[in-house]
Amino acid sequence: MRTIALILAPTMVLAALAAAGAAETAAPSPTKMAVFPFELEDFSAGAAYVPPDDIDREQLRLSTEEARRLIAASGRYQLVDVSAVNNEAAKAGKLRDCAGCEAGIAAGLNADQSMVGIVTRSTRMEYAVTYRIRDARSGTIVAVEQTDLRMGANVAWSRGARWLIQNRLLEQAK
Repeated sequence: MRTIALILAPTMVLAALAAAGAAETAAPSPTKMAVFPFELEDFSAGAAYVPPDDIDREQLRLSTEEARRLIAASGRYQLVDVSAVNNEAAKAGKLRDCAGCEAGIAAGLNADQSMVGIVTRSTRMEYAVTYRIRDARSGTIVAVEQTDLRMGANVAWSRGARWLIQNRLLEQAK
């Protein structure tokens, strides 16, 4: 019996050390991110005369959906549900102008980071797609990335969002 104990004791110690080492090298838990709906910032000459329409709203929705899909599929981020947010700036689609209030909203949702996507229309054929990520606790900007679309219609907004997420956010996080 003593021989068995002498054999099993070192084996159990080695197994415990291996388990502890595996826990240390395990992948970190995903960052909780509150991805707010993309917003339209219209600086085109027609902005005063042609307000955002259903097509613009649909393209913003599709851009948000594409960004969320890619971010969630990466496994590095866990999306936090923002659908129940009851904030005036969020309801008005003006988080881009609220001096970082989206970080506080995200913190209230127990997120680690917030993301606001912005489509800036320069003309009816030129757009820029931008995302801004903040640390939810401090409000500090973690990342801002942008891509320009020339000679494109609003149906290209989701393509711009996809390119940014794939080639900036997810590529830099590797």
